[in-house]
Amino acid sequence: MQATVHLLPRVIRLKDASGYLGMDRNRFNKEVRPDLVEFRIGTQGIGFDRLDLDAWFDEYKLRNGRPDQTQRGNESWDVKKHQGSSKGASSGISTKLSKADAFAKALAQATSKKPKAT
Repeated sequence: MQATVHLLPRVIRLKDASGYLGMDRNRFNKEVRPDLVEFRIGTQGIGFDRLDLDAWFDEYKLRNGRPDQTQRGNESWDVKKHQGSSKGASSGISTKLSKADAFAKALAQATSKKPKAT
C-alpha cells in the first residue's frame, strides 16, 4: 500500500489567500495584506508566502484568542467553589408536571362546547 503525500504549495495566490485564512476578501485586504510581503507571479499574478500567512495568523491568535493553560496559570477546578446551586436538592412539586396539567385543563376548557346564552 502506497502512502499518498499531500504537499501544500509554498506560494498562495492573492485570490486564494483569504480563503486559506478563512476570511472574506475585503477583510483580508484591509487587515492582513498590509502586513505581508507580496510578490509578482508572472505578469498579473500576486502571491504571498504561505509561511508568512501562517505567521500572521499565529500572531493574530496570540492577540485575540483565548489564553492557553500557561497564560491562565495552572489552577485546578475547585468543585466546592463552583457549585451549581448552594441550596442542594430538595423535595417538592415538579413544575414541569404541574404546567402540563394546567395546560391540558386550559385546552379542555377552550375546546369544549359552551352553552348558548339566550
